Amino acid sequence: MNKVNTLTTVEFVYEALEQATSYLKQNGREETPARILLQHELGMDYSELVAAMRDKIEDRQFEAFWANVEELVEGVPVQHLTGVEQFYGRTFQVSPAVLIPRPETEELIEETLKLKRELFGTDEVQAADIGTGSGVIAITLKRELPEVEVMATDISEEALFVAERNAEALNADVHFTKGDLASPLAGRKWDIILSNPPYIAHHEASGLSDTVREYEPHQALFADREGLAAYETLAEQVPQLISRPGVIGLEIGNSQGAAVVALFQKALPEAHVYCKKDINKHDRMVFCILE
Repeated sequence: MNKVNTLTTVEFVYEALEQATSYLKQNGREETPARILLQHELGMDYSELVAAMRDKIEDRQFEAFWANVEELVEGVPVQHLTGVEQFYGRTFQVSPAVLIPRPETEELIEETLKLKRELFGTDEVQAADIGTGSGVIAITLKRELPEVEVMATDISEEALFVAERNAEALNADVHFTKGDLASPLAGRKWDIILSNPPYIAHHEASGLSDTVREYEPHQALFADREGLAAYETLAEQVPQLISRPGVIGLEIGNSQGAAVVALFQKALPEAHVYCKKDINKHDRMVFCILE
C-alpha cells in the first residue's frame, strides 16, 4: 500500500487520482493535469483509465506519479513532465526550449487550409513557417497538404532540434533552417507565409501564470514595442517574399488586431487584410490575401 503526505492510504487508481486532484486544488493549481499525469504513468488513454479506476496501483507507479504531482504544485507545466502535447490530432514532443502548443494555433491552420484550397486548389505551393518552435505549424501543414513544400525557421538551435525530432516522428518532410524571423527565406518567393511570433509586452509578464512565465522560453513569449516588434519586422521583410497570389497568416495577442492589421495594410496596400477571431471570440489571427 502507498501513503501520501496526508498519510491517507492509497491502494487503487481512483484513490491516487482523488488524492492528486484534491492536493492540486488545495494548492491553487488546475486539477486536470493530475489525470493527464496518471494516464502517462500508467500508459493509458482516457477510456482505459476510466475502466481501470478500481484496479490496484503499484507502489512504484504511485511514487513516480506523486513525484510529478509535486512538480505540478511547483508550477512545472504538465507537458514538461510528460514530454508531449496534442496538436491537431497528433502527438508532438515538447521541452522547455519551445512554447507549448495552444489550441488557438489550430485555428490558424484551419483558416490557412481553407485559403489554400480557395487560392491554389490542389497545386503545389511553397510555404514557410517563421519561428517554428516545436514545429507544429510547419509539420501540420505538410501532413494536411502533402503537395506543399514547407520550410521552417527559428533562431533557437534547441527549438529546431525539437522540431526536427517531431518531423521525423510524424513523417513530415519539412526543411528546417536557423535564422532570425524571415531572414532565411530571402532569395525566393513564397506562396504561404505563416508565423506565431513572440507578442507579449514585457510589462505584461506579471499577469501571466507562473507556469508560463517561469517555465516557457522568454525569447518565444516576449517582444519589445508593446509586443509588436516582431510584426513590425515581418511587415518590412515579407512584402519582398510573398508571391501573387499569396497568403500571409499571423497569430496575434487578443488586443493587437487593429495594430497588426494597420501594419500589414500599410506594407501591402493591395492586399485584403483582415483580423479573425478565435473560438472564444477574441482577436487571434491576421491574414493578408494577395490575388
